[in-house]
Amino acid sequence: MQEQYRTVAREDVHEVEINKSRFLCTLAPAATEQEAQEVIQRVRKEHPTANHNCYAYVIGADGDVQKASDDGEPGGTAGVPMLQMLVRREMRYVVAVVTRYFGGVKLGAGGLIRAYGGAVGEALDALGTVTRRRFRLATVTVDHQRAGKLENDLRATGRVVRDVRYAEAVTIEVGLPEADVAAFRGWLADATAGTAGLELGGEAYEEAP
Repeated sequence: MQEQYRTVAREDVHEVEINKSRFLCTLAPAATEQEAQEVIQRVRKEHPTANHNCYAYVIGADGDVQKASDDGEPGGTAGVPMLQMLVRREMRYVVAVVTRYFGGVKLGAGGLIRAYGGAVGEALDALGTVTRRRFRLATVTVDHQRAGKLENDLRATGRVVRDVRYAEAVTIEVGLPEADVAAFRGWLADATAGTAGLELGGEAYEEAP
């Protein structure tokens, strides 16, 4: 599995103008190919008079699903450079739709490639990205007396606290880099005088602090 990847935190739009043509790049997170297609269809409905709504998306932490469309632009001049920009920036679980309103000046194949790829690159820079890292899920069980201090210590040492639940005992769900699991066992034993329980679970991706 990929150790980390980049994505966008939320859907947003960035606009650039090139030789009188307007290029509006919509970036959105997409957990599945269906979600990506839903974003594409929605953007098309929002811009029914646009000349083109070209798109590219990458789904999966390893980039397993990659698709692109030129939507009427000359073959390979829109969707592919958009996809290449996403892949070059290590973007995953993301869809980009570039809506073009033609301004009357033809750009040529090279100009189109630069425009569509550049629109995605500029949007990523302007709207910002987040890094998600692979974590091993772990559940810590501790008594109420130690729970508050332990939670503070976890956060202070940069651990990802995913959830805290209070019952007869307190369970704290944390995310650990795989390489940190052994060291965390020792740290937890020292921090709680050996009274805390630790149960390891599966893996997930979390936004890096």
